[in-house]
Amino acid sequence: MSETCVLVLDAEPLPRLDRLAGRARVVHADEKTLAGQLPEADVLLVWDFLSDAVRDAWPGDGPRPRWVHTPSAGVDRLLPELADGRETVITNARGVFDRPIAEYVLGLVLAMAKDFRGTWELQRQRRWRHRETFRVGGSRATVVGSGPIGREIGRALLALGVKVDLVGRTARDGDPEFGRVHSTDALPGLLGDSDWVVCVAPLTQESTGMFDAEMFARMKPEAHFVNVGRGAHVVEDDLVDALLRHRIRGAALDVFAEEPLPADSRLWDVPGLLVSPHMSGDTIGWRNDLAEQFLDNFDRWEAGEPLLNVVDKDLGYVPSAPAARTD
Repeated sequence: MSETCVLVLDAEPLPRLDRLAGRARVVHADEKTLAGQLPEADVLLVWDFLSDAVRDAWPGDGPRPRWVHTPSAGVDRLLPELADGRETVITNARGVFDRPIAEYVLGLVLAMAKDFRGTWELQRQRRWRHRETFRVGGSRATVVGSGPIGREIGRALLALGVKVDLVGRTARDGDPEFGRVHSTDALPGLLGDSDWVVCVAPLTQESTGMFDAEMFARMKPEAHFVNVGRGAHVVEDDLVDALLRHRIRGAALDVFAEEPLPADSRLWDVPGLLVSPHMSGDTIGWRNDLAEQFLDNFDRWEAGEPLLNVVDKDLGYVPSAPAARTD
């Protein structure tokens, strides 16, 4: 049996793959060399998960890796090109970012409710100006995305006394934590009662541009919007218009249609908008966690066991279903 070839699309710093010594041949590629190396690889680790190189380099009818792993929650940079290879299994980093992103969203909610930005600015100006802030307990949030990250965000908000409506692809009753999971069709009707609207949905054809002028118009003037999903979920010009016209009170974006956000983007200067550089899930040590997750799954792959976090390539995310085998 030939030695397993693990091809790594690199990003800095490189993943720690010492556990593969003597078990696999690890080779590295960049965006220029990836296409020529893909046919020889058994496994592709997309360490540079912000790159579109895999889609661009994916072979048509030729040989391709049997397993592709992306150390990110979203797989939109791999689909739809990889969907044509049914023999290729895609896995993602489901589980690594759940709590960090929930903590980040919680921080944003508290910062906006308590006007921390205003306090810091007044301190800079050495001005003593008393204000009243919003009470978080008893407010209402709609979390769009019922996967592990959305559920963790919901739990964090529940702990603050926030009433949470969770929105997923399909409706279901009897949820042990949230009572009912609403379908995306119910979202427009939920927005008018929401103080906080948090988007963490997977990016699919249906969810692209889902937050547009019509959706922002359904929110109440006191509402705040947070996007930690994908930039393409939001029609950015419509959000800017909603903020400038005071149709909603504030917003926070951690993801954008173009990343890095250009220095001349109008989003930097919109009143009431908090901009952060796609960092909501990135805590100290997160890359080591991602490498360990891949290595644990490689152990399963080498043993012929079902892989964890297998993406349904038609849905574009990991469903709550048994894992798939690679043989």
